Amino acid sequence: MSGSGEGFWAALPLGRGVVLLACDCNGVAAFAKPSGTLSHPNKPGDEPRSLLRAPYDFDGEYYELGPRAVGRRADDPESPDADHTRRRLWLLNRLDSATSGVILAVSDEALATVIRAQFKRKQIQKAYLALVFGKPAKPADLWRDRLAVEKQGGRIRTSMGAIPAESRMSVVRGGESRAPVSLIRLEPRTGRSHQLRVQCARRGLPIVGDRTYGDFARNREWAKRTGASRMFLHSFETRFSYEFGGRTREFAAQAPVPPEFEAFL
Repeated sequence: MSGSGEGFWAALPLGRGVVLLACDCNGVAAFAKPSGTLSHPNKPGDEPRSLLRAPYDFDGEYYELGPRAVGRRADDPESPDADHTRRRLWLLNRLDSATSGVILAVSDEALATVIRAQFKRKQIQKAYLALVFGKPAKPADLWRDRLAVEKQGGRIRTSMGAIPAESRMSVVRGGESRAPVSLIRLEPRTGRSHQLRVQCARRGLPIVGDRTYGDFARNREWAKRTGASRMFLHSFETRFSYEFGGRTREFAAQAPVPPEFEAFL
């Protein structure tokens, strides 16, 4: 089924603080995910703190939505959903729980396949904002590295290795004496796990609040001084074009910059 009606989107069981940013007639949607929210449940009981408060199928990479999520009354005997019709929402990308910002999904399985292929071909344009300790040596730079990604026991660790990783960096606002941090824009050209976090740390620009690759001492001092303990990485914008149903469409979404990013500059 191509696309979904307004009732479908209005009735989605969004997680706490999750906002629907945009959706198109083919069922492509963008959500703003808060820091601390999971892209999907990792185990039973995780639903209340996930993007959607609904079961997730890992094999198909979709949320399973009950009758109440299709915009009709399931208890109405004359309703088309009285037979407990269910719908699905396919997740197109993921963000670390500590990262806020744009995350994509689609209500059509065939279209999910099309856009996932574009992710693999690096045809999705993404821009992140990061608050980092220190100040980049250049106002703009192309970061090229080689990484290794290891997955053990459900945990991911990324280090230097052989897999190419590339990101474009530009300074939005440089560090000042009263706040020795910089706001930078990062545009990844590859999509390695934890890529931006590792690339920042490697250049002596650890992301504020990063508990895995960051500067732990400065994180503690920062949290004590400001009261802010989140990781300051935000998926700000995603845009791409896709072909479906014989037509080419453009899709773009921006997630508002969290106020805590601006507060300390």
